[in-house]
Amino acid sequence: MVYIGEIVNTHGLKGELRIISDFKYKDAVFTKGKKLYVGKRKQEVIINTYRKHKNYDMVTFDGVNDINEAIIFKNDDVYVKREDLNIDGYVDEDIIGLDVYDHDKYIGKVIDIVKNKQELLMIEKNQKNYFIPFIDEFIEHIDLEKKRIDVKVIKGLIDEN
Repeated sequence: MVYIGEIVNTHGLKGELRIISDFKYKDAVFTKGKKLYVGKRKQEVIINTYRKHKNYDMVTFDGVNDINEAIIFKNDDVYVKREDLNIDGYVDEDIIGLDVYDHDKYIGKVIDIVKNKQELLMIEKNQKNYFIPFIDEFIEHIDLEKKRIDVKVIKGLIDEN
């Protein structure tokens, strides 16, 4: 499952929900008829309508027709199945767990992607965490089949001591 965002509230009386999401491929997910999975139980729902409103993604689900039926989804996380995503590229869940190398030197394993103003790969090796900016200047190649990321490390980026 790929994390899409969180349902933060309802909107209006007709069952519309506000989702806060920084997912890169919203156009591949927020479409009428798309299956999403909500909450800890990953309850399957189908998008009926979608629109943008301010910084929210607004959806209604099939069979959810008023605020009383929608309120149960408040504060739930929203997911999509990876195989249901038809995208060129990769999502965060594809990157987490990959081995990171600077040429042939093993740097560590990606354990998270930290998102602030800039995305950072959190890499762990020997119970130490390192951060590498997830931008073209540092990421040379990502090979999902070999489960490997080649990076360009500059002096001071990773303290081996």
